[in-house]
Amino acid sequence: MKWTVKFRIDGREVEAEHGMTVLEAALANDIYIPHLCFREGIEPFGGCRLCLVENDEGRLVTACETPVEDGANFVSESERINNIRRTVLSLLISEHSRECLSCPSSGDCRLQDVSSYLNLTEDDLSRLRPDLPEAEPDESNPFFVRNHDKCILCGLCVRVCKATGAEAIDFAYRGHDTRISTFMDRAIIESSCVSCGECVEVCPVGALVLRGEKPFTEVKTVCPYCGAGCGIYLGVRGDRVVSSRGDPDNPVNRGKLCVKSRFALNFVNSPERLKKPLIKVGDSFIEVEWEEALSKVAERLSEYRGDEFAAVASAKCTNEENYILQKFTRTVMLSGNIDHCARLCHAPSISGLSMTLGSGAMTNSIAELEDSACILAVGTNPTETHPITAYSVIRAISSGAKLVVIDPRRTRISELADIHLQNRPGSDIPLIMAMCRFIIEEGLHDRVFVESRTEGFDEFRDAVMALDLEEVENLTGVEAEDIRRAAITYASNQPASIIYSMGITQHVDGTANVIALSNLALLTGNLGKPSAGINPLRGQNNVQGACDMGALPDLLPGYQGLDGSSGFSDKWGSPIPGPGMTLPEMFDAALEGRLRAMYIMGENPLISEPDAEKTRKALENLDFLVVQDIFLTETAELADVVLPACAWAEKDGTFTNTERRVQLLRKAIDAPGEARTDWEIICMLAEKMGAEGFDYGSSSEIFNEIAALVPAYAGISHERLQDGGIQWPCTSDDHEGTQYLHSERFSTPTGRASFILPEYQERDVSEEYPFVLVTGRNLYQYHTRSMTGRVPELDSFSESEELLINPLDAADLGVEDGDTVLVKSERGSLEVRARVAGEVMEGVVFMTFHFAETPANVLTGGGCDPASGMPELKFTPVTIKPVG
Repeated sequence: MKWTVKFRIDGREVEAEHGMTVLEAALANDIYIPHLCFREGIEPFGGCRLCLVENDEGRLVTACETPVEDGANFVSESERINNIRRTVLSLLISEHSRECLSCPSSGDCRLQDVSSYLNLTEDDLSRLRPDLPEAEPDESNPFFVRNHDKCILCGLCVRVCKATGAEAIDFAYRGHDTRISTFMDRAIIESSCVSCGECVEVCPVGALVLRGEKPFTEVKTVCPYCGAGCGIYLGVRGDRVVSSRGDPDNPVNRGKLCVKSRFALNFVNSPERLKKPLIKVGDSFIEVEWEEALSKVAERLSEYRGDEFAAVASAKCTNEENYILQKFTRTVMLSGNIDHCARLCHAPSISGLSMTLGSGAMTNSIAELEDSACILAVGTNPTETHPITAYSVIRAISSGAKLVVIDPRRTRISELADIHLQNRPGSDIPLIMAMCRFIIEEGLHDRVFVESRTEGFDEFRDAVMALDLEEVENLTGVEAEDIRRAAITYASNQPASIIYSMGITQHVDGTANVIALSNLALLTGNLGKPSAGINPLRGQNNVQGACDMGALPDLLPGYQGLDGSSGFSDKWGSPIPGPGMTLPEMFDAALEGRLRAMYIMGENPLISEPDAEKTRKALENLDFLVVQDIFLTETAELADVVLPACAWAEKDGTFTNTERRVQLLRKAIDAPGEARTDWEIICMLAEKMGAEGFDYGSSSEIFNEIAALVPAYAGISHERLQDGGIQWPCTSDDHEGTQYLHSERFSTPTGRASFILPEYQERDVSEEYPFVLVTGRNLYQYHTRSMTGRVPELDSFSESEELLINPLDAADLGVEDGDTVLVKSERGSLEVRARVAGEVMEGVVFMTFHFAETPANVLTGGGCDPASGMPELKFTPVTIKPVG
């Protein structure tokens, strides 16, 4: 609980929160104290000495490092203090470039502000200012420029870089020669810098300056990339996006951004944007008017209602748009065949957590990680895929939290871990079950929680106690003693949080993997309380929302079953069809000729689906394919009709992030040409097909219908979201939302959570295919690059695919770093450049799936998780041969 203290500054009584520093309290009360090296949210440094104040004893102390105390008195303004400040400032400026007026930061420079406040003149500097040798600026980074001549050594950039985990820069040399440097004083592009731009954001002078134009205005909205849902201020100039900065008031990111969110949003300006509807004539497209395109689509789709039709929704589109597409599919096309990319990422989370806890969503919030005593990160690489979430993990570690990582690959997050269990791909279940056994053996399980809030424990306990630990070691490649240490660390440090991603879910036993993690959380009582829980990190900006909206073949909006669909039937004026096909089943049916028409909104399955060659054949075998997108993607090139849609910056609506936070999207610019919002296109098509109930006037009107049908969204509206996001469930207009789930009961019929024994499916390689291919993502690209591929600056970091291979395996194969190799599986083959890297274990290789030129998914595929329909993407046996 926070409390306040009262003290005096310059004779004025002020009030501040306990724990604040004098500088923080002064600024909170609109009292200016000169400063340069202080920035809210960054650990104080006390380096610039400009914030000196006099305390009760007459001593000068730095206001940024001195905590407030009840009844204290401080003097911040006196001739003595300002004389010292002027001397300090003179010394700073004497080593600083004189080109202030021509500096890109001119007019937005704290050094200028402080100089003006202290009335520092050129005469004051003349006796101190030598002729400065000019240093060449570092222009190696495509997004910003470093200029040492303007650096004042405030250290803000060093501290914020450490907070992000990159640690690319630090103080170097000594005395007069001190400077901010990378390792070995190399160019920033050659360092461990991740180009997040946080250093530029905090720089108080012109030492770090963004390239590009400054915005004319800014619009508050939400980032369109990963599932974190960072709040941003989108900078606009004319009809173009020119900048992005973090929203400091957004509880998700608190002003922080990653490289994509800050620098890769101008894909909307690309000249490759679709501007008019396209109809294929022969082997090429012609531009047509909307009337002609919609008439053609309506006429052709009328031939394929029911099971012959399927729709693919999009995790990159808004809640309102996904709701409208599933409603169109079910009521106009009379088909239950609606699905989206969650089938390839977190469908096992929905099925597994629903079985054990009654809800398939992230139980806690991102910011809560900072107060966890232990974080167990399983099959996730957040520094690459969820950077803002990784910042919270790093802050927790800085506060003393323990970090345990389970991952076949060495990553940046594993380097920070207290314990890294580098297990063989696909062996998570025996490892986690062994952790449960050790927790029970050590008496570290929460008996009260287990007895009062769970069921099925006795059978579960008997099964884990019967585990053969020698067999676990053989399956996982991890010594039992290391598993024991990890188990004790997790169970002994409360509260403990589990985070996981697709390293857990993208398996033929993905649902069982999730159940195993749920058992671990239940066993230790780490559910229903802050900074604990089991937390799937969603990969795309609105994959949680698309699931919430019923873009699933077996569930209606709000995860309501098809068997109790009368409310929807009454509201929509249509019967609700039965369960439909999952995404993989759609492509199987298309290949077999059972599915004849498909409508794809904002997705590129030709690159993202496993077994890409089969996917191509399936799409080509359709009688009619409609693709609705912002670019002519690889999938759109196969379509009969392509409909131009608005990008996220060109429309209003809502996204729901990975922590269930519903946030408002605001239109910033007009769409190019005749592009329309996705919901408007579907509604126009429904009207063209004679359907009723699609005459919406705005996205907020659609959301009101959602709130009327989905209990968890009942208290949310566009109007309420103007003041900030709300986490569902939010059941009434005066409900504030829910920070964490299951505080009093679980969402099951009994109110209790269930221990369930997960079924493990052992996989292995063969003599013909002796390596395991694992696929994933990297920091600088996103999904199938339909967005990031239009930001050429990102190519400086990641311009083509590469195969990571262990040095011992590379030596056995005669492969050297940079060589081209042939990778082959049962489904296909490709050639790719090899990178010899110690972060992958022997027998395992790694690729991303971003690049259409080297599509990793021609290799993947195979079986599916029987519970969720998830295809196997994290265990593909392959063979590797040098080329040439």
